[in-house]
Amino acid sequence: MPPRPTLLYVSNLTYPAKGRRYSDEDIYLTSQLRQHFNLAICHPTDAANLMAGFDTVVVRNSGPVIDYPDAYQHFRTQAKATAQRVYNPLAGKADMAGKQYLIDLTDQGYPVIPTIDTPDHLDRLPQTAEYVVKPKAGADSHGLEFVHRDDLPAGLANKTSRDLLIQPKIDFRYEVSFYFVDHDFQYALNAPDPAERWELTRYDPTEQDLEFAQKFIDWNDLDHGIQRVDACRTQDGDLLLVELEDLNPYLSLDRTTDRVRSNFTKAMISSVRRSLET
Repeated sequence: MPPRPTLLYVSNLTYPAKGRRYSDEDIYLTSQLRQHFNLAICHPTDAANLMAGFDTVVVRNSGPVIDYPDAYQHFRTQAKATAQRVYNPLAGKADMAGKQYLIDLTDQGYPVIPTIDTPDHLDRLPQTAEYVVKPKAGADSHGLEFVHRDDLPAGLANKTSRDLLIQPKIDFRYEVSFYFVDHDFQYALNAPDPAERWELTRYDPTEQDLEFAQKFIDWNDLDHGIQRVDACRTQDGDLLLVELEDLNPYLSLDRTTDRVRSNFTKAMISSVRRSLET
């Protein structure tokens, strides 16, 4: 009987995520993965030192890398230098690589919240009473500010050029997230109350909704992995991309049904197996 593949599962089980329980989700996922792989769990700051002994590294609920930037960069450098398999692969063009993609997608005409990174380009944004200003390297709303239009030039005076994102504040109906394994849609959840991002309920997407989400999955073009497409529904009924999470998207599996969880887990296990063949 061939030996079972070995898997290093990266998670920060104690990260205090607002409205989310990383530990519960990862305990569930590792309990399922252990039936198919020899598995160990480690903190993200230990991954670079431990990964050489494993066939692949699965990065899951490891927390915002802004909390450990040097360790994360060391992990990426070591993984590439040693050709270590990583799931998701490190070729992601979205959140995995920072927030520049929001500007790039804006410039390319994708349905995304219009985004710039310098006040010199304010004419490229729709005029609105308030703007959202946040660090380009931020996460989990770290450093996010709402700035009134009249206060915008002064509010940006102390910001370093190109280190921030500027967006119009969108008056949206609700947020919705679409979850994918590889290029395949799995389920969708939405937050009916804009003030309660993680109070999620089941969402039945339309064909147009899925076409919207699939655009961004196809754009990112990851061979394998788990991705979450976050969008907002405007008052006009359109969807706009808020974020494409391709590094360590929280899955909110506790807000799904037993059947959805089972199907998702089977898809993930199959995806990890396929990734080991490349």
